[in-house]
Amino acid sequence: MKKIYFLLAVLLVFACKDDSKTTSTPKPIVKKDVYEYGFNLNNYKVINDTIKPGENFSEILDRNHIEYPKVLEIVNKIRDTFNVRKIKSGVPYTILAKKDSTEKAQVFIYKPSKVRYTVVDFKDSIITAYHGKKPVKTVLKTASGIIKSSLSEAMDSQGLNLYLAYELSDIYAWTIDFFRLQKNDKFKLIYEQLYINDTIPVGIGEIKAAYFEHGGKPFYAFKFLADSTLNIPDYFDDEAKNLRRQFLKAPLKFSRISSRYNLRRRIAYYGNKVRPHRGTDFAAPIGSEIMSTANGTVIESRYKRGNGNYVKIRHNRTYSTQYLHMSKRAVKVGDVVKQGDVIGYVGMTGNTAGPHVCYRFWKNGVQVDPLKQKLPAAKPMDKNIKPLFFEFIKPLKKQLDSIEYHIDTTIDTTNEIH
Repeated sequence: MKKIYFLLAVLLVFACKDDSKTTSTPKPIVKKDVYEYGFNLNNYKVINDTIKPGENFSEILDRNHIEYPKVLEIVNKIRDTFNVRKIKSGVPYTILAKKDSTEKAQVFIYKPSKVRYTVVDFKDSIITAYHGKKPVKTVLKTASGIIKSSLSEAMDSQGLNLYLAYELSDIYAWTIDFFRLQKNDKFKLIYEQLYINDTIPVGIGEIKAAYFEHGGKPFYAFKFLADSTLNIPDYFDDEAKNLRRQFLKAPLKFSRISSRYNLRRRIAYYGNKVRPHRGTDFAAPIGSEIMSTANGTVIESRYKRGNGNYVKIRHNRTYSTQYLHMSKRAVKVGDVVKQGDVIGYVGMTGNTAGPHVCYRFWKNGVQVDPLKQKLPAAKPMDKNIKPLFFEFIKPLKKQLDSIEYHIDTTIDTTNEIH
């Protein structure tokens, strides 16, 4: 009998434990705070939308229960910080509204890029507007490739940002002729990839180091601040030589040479007579930006029958350059221009059969072939800085040398190099 009582007691204890499990009160779920643009989004109804064609600021706020007198007050208060007339269609925005039955807008956030935004806060009696940026994380990445047809194609085939191709062409603009790349030329680079929220790419930062193999010859490039007075970093090779030259090799970012400097050129249209061509033609789409190839002063900016719209720049007592057939000129006589400044746009004015810029180059008053000139280099690195430079590039060079080339497995259907 005692055993029976003992078993009943044990069963009763377990029954009570099971019952306690079924009747226990569940813990309340605590919603995690989500902060963005300086606000706890859990406190608002969040409305994400995009500005539609023809839509204005007043219409957006009216749709979100802000009456016109209040809109007018907001516009007047923030006009020095944010001109609402300049909002563009296609740009996303966020409305933070009340979480009650009125759903009245409290904050308008204009987002012209993934990083930059403008906040218009009118939830209180004091109306404010300010610009902000999302925190950007920088991650060092590497890339490499073997060129089959062009640098941009080699990068695009890997899904790399084409901005890298433009940057690489700028870095080597003074040392490599990107209009005459050869099949199987190679590149490697170490660059900064920018992210927001750790995973969303928002652009490219600096190229820290690069290697380009052109025609079997190696060209290193390392970004380094050699002059603390100017405080402008530049690119140097592995021997501490500045990659920059006094002149760019071409007045366009990307194009092709359609006609070279040729004093013995014959033209069938003129009965196969010799018609010297004292310029180098770079073909490009109409409207492409034309750059000054060096610092200087504009000495001519006009229209002339055969030349069309053209600009001529005097760089120093030795060198001058001229840019013909522009659709539009962007500088006037007397303007001081820097290397890389836009001075006009590709067109077809004057005597020309297609859109291009005819680039002419004078040395001591005589037109010469710019592609055959040994152009002067920029100021060399101070010898006292060189030990620091060599120490700085040591790990970067080691990393570059260890990068394996990306092999494109797609079928190569072209033999042309642009």
